[in-house]
Amino acid sequence: MTGTMTPAAQQTSPARSGVRARLVPVAGLVLAAAASGVLLFLSHPPRELWWLAPLAFAGLGLVLHGRRARAGFGLGLVFGLAFTLPHLLWINDFLGAQMGLAPWLALSAVVASFAAFAGASMVGLAPLPGGPVWMAALWLTIETARGAVPLNGFPWGRVAYSQPEGVFTSLAALGGVPLVSFAVVLTGLGLARVMLAVADRARGRALAVAALAVVVPVAAGGIMWPFIGTAPTSGTVTVAAVQGNAPNVGLDLLGMRDVLRRNHLAESERLQQAIDAGEQPRPDLLVWPETATAVVGEDPELDAMVRDFGVPALISALYGREDGKAENAVIAWDPDIGQNGRYAKQELVPFAEYVPLRPIAAWFTPFLDNTADMEWGTGPAVLNAGDVRAGLAICYEVAYDYVLRDAVRDGGELLVIPTNNAWYGPGEMTYQQLSMSRLRAVEHSRAAVVAATSGVSAIVAPDGSVRQETGLYTADSLVADVGLRDTTTVATVVGSWPEWIIIGAGLAALLGRIGWRIRGRGSASGLSGRAESGGVHERNR
Repeated sequence: MTGTMTPAAQQTSPARSGVRARLVPVAGLVLAAAASGVLLFLSHPPRELWWLAPLAFAGLGLVLHGRRARAGFGLGLVFGLAFTLPHLLWINDFLGAQMGLAPWLALSAVVASFAAFAGASMVGLAPLPGGPVWMAALWLTIETARGAVPLNGFPWGRVAYSQPEGVFTSLAALGGVPLVSFAVVLTGLGLARVMLAVADRARGRALAVAALAVVVPVAAGGIMWPFIGTAPTSGTVTVAAVQGNAPNVGLDLLGMRDVLRRNHLAESERLQQAIDAGEQPRPDLLVWPETATAVVGEDPELDAMVRDFGVPALISALYGREDGKAENAVIAWDPDIGQNGRYAKQELVPFAEYVPLRPIAAWFTPFLDNTADMEWGTGPAVLNAGDVRAGLAICYEVAYDYVLRDAVRDGGELLVIPTNNAWYGPGEMTYQQLSMSRLRAVEHSRAAVVAATSGVSAIVAPDGSVRQETGLYTADSLVADVGLRDTTTVATVVGSWPEWIIIGAGLAALLGRIGWRIRGRGSASGLSGRAESGGVHERNR
């Protein structure tokens, strides 16, 4: 028996085949965008795979090639989610037990949405001469916006933070963290343009211009490295960073202030014994990590501890003010006179150190009844501790450009970065934050002392290299000779100007492209109208 195809089947079969033909390349683009986002994640610490970051943007440049804004938005979103979901997984160690996956998924989606808007905007600039330059500038624009809005932004996961070492790191001393991000993205997009030019068998100028987008950032980074100074210019001090340790219990650490204090007093006592026994040199400065204790008024116990060491200390504490309000602060403690000034954190973490829209947040946040908003500091982020003028950034603040820049401009000779990462489990968060401290050291040509409650604590040289570090969730102390520096880098002097120049160029290119397309559509509409009018006139004749 011979079968025959019905007319309906004859009509639907080609349609289905056409749908499948369209879905296959779309699925390939989505997978390529996701793979590129994963490469960006893998480029970040604790892995030392900085060179994967430009490859990630090469992949993004390829998938965006020839797309329209709507496709660029979707592919940018896929790229962003593939990066942010694994990069921010540590949020679950903090909030997961009480609140489930919602905070992690929500924060990842918000961060990824910025990548989506970048993708939608970048596709319009790709056809322009020098397209990779304008596209990279636009990525920096979106990255800067993410660090500012909403709620003072979330600058975590900037492209530059994948570069605590490598060829691009030295550019931080020239144009700060934004220039590093721009250089990495430009290199990747330039590599994509080279691959497309080769595939199209392009020769001469087109290929040369594409190659310059790869060669210039890499060459600039290599040229800058000999100018990164590391030698002390205003003496050397011996610094001790105390890591008292904390239990790995996530949000439950809120009720363990006494445990943190006991642990840091105990580790300080062990360090004092090692010094007395000649096993460690006597420091010139003692540093405790973020909120290692609570301080309300006079504190005879801490007075005695600092007096026993006989050297100034920077004690990071939850500081209770006379008006009953609290600050996340660093207190300068003198062995002779006790408390001698303090710095309060200027960049508080939303939904952790303060709760915006508290009545609405209470609908989905279970611990508001037991917390009060901390008070914002107003700077400057510097304290004198004996003969040392320290520039300070407390934990999350190290992600913001202005905090340490202002501190160094105000005379900071050494960067001190106390942090409490015990909330976030044994995942990658503390290593991600350490990479920021390393980049800040290069940006301002200063050594950095990172004191973490439960690790990783580190001594960082002005070239970003880690000289000493501790492990996670262990009691330990670091004692090291650290050089003080009073020179300034170009990045410190010019501040945010390179960033705004790059952003201005990207926005100008985007607005020019939009204006050109609108004008083109208007001209086409006018021609169409004149042609139609001419046809009517002929018919009327």
